[in-house]
Amino acid sequence: MMNPSIALIGLGLIGGSMAIALQGFENYEIVGVDRDPTTLSFARKHHVADRVTDDAETAVAQADLVFLCLHPRGIVDFMSAHRDGFRPGCLVTDVCGIKTAIVRGSSVLPDSVDFIGGHPMAGKETSGITHADGTLFHEAHYILTPRPTSTPEHLALMARIAAHIGCRDVVKTTVEQHDNIIAYTSQAMHIMAVAVCDDPDLFTCRGFEGGSFRDCTRVAALDVPLWTELFSMNRGALSTVIRHLEENLHAYRMVLESGDPAALAEKLAYSAARKRRMNLE
Repeated sequence: MMNPSIALIGLGLIGGSMAIALQGFENYEIVGVDRDPTTLSFARKHHVADRVTDDAETAVAQADLVFLCLHPRGIVDFMSAHRDGFRPGCLVTDVCGIKTAIVRGSSVLPDSVDFIGGHPMAGKETSGITHADGTLFHEAHYILTPRPTSTPEHLALMARIAAHIGCRDVVKTTVEQHDNIIAYTSQAMHIMAVAVCDDPDLFTCRGFEGGSFRDCTRVAALDVPLWTELFSMNRGALSTVIRHLEENLHAYRMVLESGDPAALAEKLAYSAARKRRMNLE
């Protein structure tokens, strides 16, 4: 009897890291799938998965669990193209940073296939399999957006996977809440980073960068095609967050221009107390 298998479609940073992290999970065979010969060669040489292949059709037909680790539009297109190729009874999940468009796209799957939206809250400013890291998910939140028809067995499987790859916890939510919150906790942070890097003084600051500057701008060296899709497909929620940020920045500029140190101290104390409260909770 063959061991059950997990197929990872797309061996970029997240897919490659997931393949490495999943090795040794129960008795599953980890199968890495990618179309790029260079990626496959690297994956074989560095033992990223138990087996690697460019044959997505066969991999999904045999898999008990399929991880879709492509860019958002690629995930939607893959589900549509392979809708009749998934093994009946299998679980399909993804690792994408937006959920509404992905879960909507999963509606093409037959009733015999379960789908649970997934988003491990981990990443780097770099991309590609050469940056894959099996420890990438350690202490990360793993967000799941199950459908009403998702089975308890598959939800339990995802919880065991999250524990195996080192996640801190599993958070279940709706697709709408996920995308609204991620616009604030992730996407807006990337917008701030790239906006700071648009300042005309950027290249004159060498030698003056402290930890706060490096932390703030680290994610600005992002994967442009990926983040163009993520921002565009969540533009409503992200635009709302940016408007709130603009209002908050404006309030700080106004209190600075007022020349009132007491008012500035009061405003700083309010913001700092909110952050400390969040740290405690």
